[in-house]
Amino acid sequence: MSKKLFIETLGCAMNSRDSEHMIAQLREKEGYETTDDLKSADLIIINTCSVREKPVAKLFSELGVFNKNKKEGAKIGVCGCTASHLGDEIIRRAPYVSFVLGARNVSKITEVLHRDRAVEVDINYDESEFAFNDFRTSPYKAYINISIGCDKSCTYCIVPKTRGDEISIPAELILREAQRAVERGAKEVFLLGQNVNNYGRRFSGDHEKVNFTELLRRLSLIEGLERLRFTSPHPFHMDDEFIEEFAKNPKICKSMHMPLQSGSTKVLRDMKRGYSKEWFLERVEKLRSVCPDVSISTDIIVAFPGESDEDFEDSLDVMRRVRFEQIFSFKYSPRPETEAEHFTNVIDDDVASHRLTTVQNLNTDILDENNQTHLGKIYRVYFEDLNKDYHVSGRSDNNLVIKVKGSDELLGQFRDVKITQIGRTILTGEVVG
Repeated sequence: MSKKLFIETLGCAMNSRDSEHMIAQLREKEGYETTDDLKSADLIIINTCSVREKPVAKLFSELGVFNKNKKEGAKIGVCGCTASHLGDEIIRRAPYVSFVLGARNVSKITEVLHRDRAVEVDINYDESEFAFNDFRTSPYKAYINISIGCDKSCTYCIVPKTRGDEISIPAELILREAQRAVERGAKEVFLLGQNVNNYGRRFSGDHEKVNFTELLRRLSLIEGLERLRFTSPHPFHMDDEFIEEFAKNPKICKSMHMPLQSGSTKVLRDMKRGYSKEWFLERVEKLRSVCPDVSISTDIIVAFPGESDEDFEDSLDVMRRVRFEQIFSFKYSPRPETEAEHFTNVIDDDVASHRLTTVQNLNTDILDENNQTHLGKIYRVYFEDLNKDYHVSGRSDNNLVIKVKGSDELLGQFRDVKITQIGRTILTGEVVG
């Protein structure tokens, strides 16, 4: 009888891919099979995130639940970004934890499993050429890491302290992984990195120097690969070559995540983002001039220390001018080991809450107006998910979530869908081709 693994993944798509890597190694090397039943698991893993609010409180709350409900003899492991920056403090505070594995040490999962109270959190460890075994949650889409770490110094962000310096994964390994995924049925590849369009700046060994635009070109030559997506590009690295390849390459999906963070040039300078409000707007204008149908999403942080009413109005101004199709918005909250943690010009929480509500209300108004334009239009949809309401859902080229009545026969298929009903986050349609 196989051993059972329960894994909870918090945070970003990179964490989800790290979890897939751990599952693959544990399946192949240790004979584990995944389970959704916590109480039956022989190994329980929480793959943590440090970006969202109160990640430490969330971690220890979850660990308490795991310890209370686990079966006798089951091991508990803490992995990911919060593991990286807390290290052995996790075991001191929760001595029932069997091991701690940082975000830069995923390949060591089968090693720490057999070392009692092991702590591996070296952010300088190089996994860029490690050949993970293959496991994917979805047979229709393949997430592929193209780099590890981050070289930026944004004052609010803990990621460089948890994932280390940026190193690009060799192009030949990425191409091989994509080819293998397509041969196993995936028609869409989703590239992951902290700043994907900074790809190629540094490799750990003697490898061909390939930039992100060239990597996209080479991936698009894979026969059977229908769609390419990626996240997240950094606005500073959105040069004309990259934007023009994005526009003209038919395999690159026409949706772009452009993390704004703030519309104020002053706040962007305080954040050390490396670009201005004007730069961001000029890049959007360039993008839409060559790709008019592109959908653009973004991240916005409100109430960063020192953000004035005028600074905040700049963010609203960018929202009105760009009309983002999707916004991920947050109140600023300090993170340990970041420069902004020590900033003293903190914004009152009531003001911060009001600003967040204002951003979200404006986004809702823009989204409702944008969505009305989709009614009656036809989109090519790649179906990936079977819903409980006798519908199958997928995404259009420009990242609209669309559902139709149907069964699992549609999964992994492309169909033309006419939009018949508008929802705020999901559009409903009927298959027409």
